[in-house]
Amino acid sequence: MTHKIAILGASGYTGAELVRLIATHPSMQIVALSGDRKAGQQMHEVFPHLRHLGLPVLQKIEEIDFSGVDLAFCALPHATSQAVIATLPRDLKIVDLSADFRLRDPEAYAKWYGKPHAQLELQAEAVYGLTEFYRAEIAGARLVAGTGCNAATGQFALVPLIKAGVIDLDDIIIDLKAGVSGAGRALKEGLLHAEVSEGYRAYSAGGTHRHLGEFDQEFSRVAGREVKVQFTPHLIPANRGILATVYVKGDAGKVHQTLADAYADEPFVVTLPMGELPSTHHVRGSNFVHIGVTADRISGRAIVIATLDNLTKGSSGQALQNANLMLGEDETAGLMLAPMFP
Repeated sequence: MTHKIAILGASGYTGAELVRLIATHPSMQIVALSGDRKAGQQMHEVFPHLRHLGLPVLQKIEEIDFSGVDLAFCALPHATSQAVIATLPRDLKIVDLSADFRLRDPEAYAKWYGKPHAQLELQAEAVYGLTEFYRAEIAGARLVAGTGCNAATGQFALVPLIKAGVIDLDDIIIDLKAGVSGAGRALKEGLLHAEVSEGYRAYSAGGTHRHLGEFDQEFSRVAGREVKVQFTPHLIPANRGILATVYVKGDAGKVHQTLADAYADEPFVVTLPMGELPSTHHVRGSNFVHIGVTADRISGRAIVIATLDNLTKGSSGQALQNANLMLGEDETAGLMLAPMFP
């Protein structure tokens, strides 16, 4: 059976990444692409690297005929998705890549995004889309909310440790580095080559980054009580990749064994041998997560390092993994691409 797929917001980085991945999928066919500002253009005019695929012409969303479409990926800007999804057919399965449905609590959404949620019924319906932790719920969902890429990286490092109770929940520091594609394709002065290259800077320090809302929600859910972590993201002069260095209080051997056991049967999450540290180079362009653990020189402390590609496992690959479950396909279909190296 071939599933017919629409990608809304196909002219952005995550939309192009979805196209790249679905092109190798054995049972998905892209039948509609939207890109409002690029409507009427061929996809290869926007992304020449996709020239060989023979894709549909970009349209405005309101021009798309959704009859016969099985699933739509919404790779639209934050706050745009909730308005668009409210207009889509109720029988259409949807994977949203924006931040619009990640937070369950309407008050938390208003706090972190600065405005009330406009579609509370949809917000209540959405399933959080970190596949490894919500697999059963995603399989039966109509609307899945893809996670933030930074939030996903931190959760892969920490959720099994919090669940197992092997670390101090009041002493967690996440020091994270992210490539510039995580900020999207829109023109922004601070993301110009001359502003980013040969430099390295922190941003949203002191607890202001919106992905903290996801950390608060998910870590507290697993712990059964409030958990607040220290989190500082940094922008690095790389196109792709996230690497989170997480400092925890706990026995390093137990930390490593807990992660190894938790991910032993996961197709995309690899716990490296004790003391081996991951690199963004080793997951680039793939749906894989690599996690390393080492003991700190201070007794009773451990360092956990997790890395993934923000456009793939942090966004579009995660979205496709979720779509596979929603459509009854093999979870790994279209996603077993080896990382690109160097």
